[in-house]
Amino acid sequence: MNDITHRSNLPSVDRLLRDPTVSAMIEEHGRPAVTDAVREVLASARGKMAEGAFGEADLAALPRLIAERLERSARPSLRRVFNLTGTVLHTNLGRAPLPREAIEAMTSAAAACSVEFDLETGKRGDRDDHVAPLICRLTGAEAATVVNNNAAAVLLLLDTLAAGREVPVSRGELIEIGGSFRIPDIMTRAGCTLREVGTTNRTHLRDFAGAIGPETALLMKVHASNFAIEGFTAAVSDRELANLAREHRIPYVVDLGSGQLVDLRRFGLPHEPTPQEAIAAGADLVTFSGDKLLGGPQAGVIAGRADLVERIRKNPMKRAMRIDKVTIAALAAVLRLYLDPERLPERLPTLRLLTRPKAEIVAQARRLHERVAKCLKGLASVEVIECMSQIGSGSLPVDLLPSAALALRPEGEASAERLAGMLRALPVPVVGRIKEGRLLLDLRCMEDEEEFLEQLSVVPLGKGAA
Repeated sequence: MNDITHRSNLPSVDRLLRDPTVSAMIEEHGRPAVTDAVREVLASARGKMAEGAFGEADLAALPRLIAERLERSARPSLRRVFNLTGTVLHTNLGRAPLPREAIEAMTSAAAACSVEFDLETGKRGDRDDHVAPLICRLTGAEAATVVNNNAAAVLLLLDTLAAGREVPVSRGELIEIGGSFRIPDIMTRAGCTLREVGTTNRTHLRDFAGAIGPETALLMKVHASNFAIEGFTAAVSDRELANLAREHRIPYVVDLGSGQLVDLRRFGLPHEPTPQEAIAAGADLVTFSGDKLLGGPQAGVIAGRADLVERIRKNPMKRAMRIDKVTIAALAAVLRLYLDPERLPERLPTLRLLTRPKAEIVAQARRLHERVAKCLKGLASVEVIECMSQIGSGSLPVDLLPSAALALRPEGEASAERLAGMLRALPVPVVGRIKEGRLLLDLRCMEDEEEFLEQLSVVPLGKGAA
């Protein structure tokens, strides 16, 4: 009797490559990739044979296993996901979702484009020219330059204006944000000396005035990120610090962190300080992010006095921190949307998601409830619950947004972790959050119901689950 568990019964690599089903894969994936997949599948089969866990069905399944391995290998690791975590600007999920105008601009700029070429003169141009005029128009700054993120903006500014000198900063503003980004560490890397003033909860103008000396390069204010200090507090206003800096003939700079170009209160959201406000109050320079509340791509903006911006632009480190043509195209497209602030909530995804009414999200949850419960029958019960979303990325850290979620409670041998793994294994991964033994799918950021439901309906959720 033929024993299928014997290694000699496995086909050779060459024989499998001649199999019509496998050979057809070469056209799509190339011979080297298919050959590697064949070898890996055969190695796995030999391991199963050694354990006595290989039979006729496994032998017949070899071409399918090869195809699945090729599909996994060809799948990019950077993939679009459904962000149902309840955090709108989720750092690990790419922060701000880009508007259609930005995506189209990126696609166009991916070809040869005029990133550093002046089409009018036929001479070399500057990549800042595509965004700086828009930034100046929107913020009231004299000049602007852009680097690859706000941490780079702060580092470049300090390296240019304060290397070898002192920078007073309030103790309550010595922040640390995700990825262990710390203001004191950035100052050290920039070659300047941090001069802590005031206390954690209270800093006065006299604290800054007492810290100014011959070695003081500039005064700096850092907007709180990822935390808030409440109670018995005191902070110095932009106007007071700007006046103090002007008296001593040194610059006053403000690191806004997130940054936003409109007053969010007009859309029913909590106020976030804007570059316009800081500049109007006398700040010589402001720095802020492109991919947080601004709703654009990852970038760091430096805007303010023309002479200071020009010094920063001439710093050799600027080239190492510059943004690429695709990012420039996306940022310019997003900035142009701000020229029409009345239509921002419908055109800018970040603002649209942040301003979604709770009633609309609850209605969506009720629409999805029955169909999702049907897809997950036997794996989880599904309940509509009210919950709170958060803005994310350090923006307005204590302000929460009323929302609704589908709460998935595991049944049988399932667990919340296993359910989460199943949903992440879908063609467009679904990412929720686990709380008190349930997987919550917060629907604040759910904009494509049909695609979500379609893949739940057609993909076997138990396959490949953790």
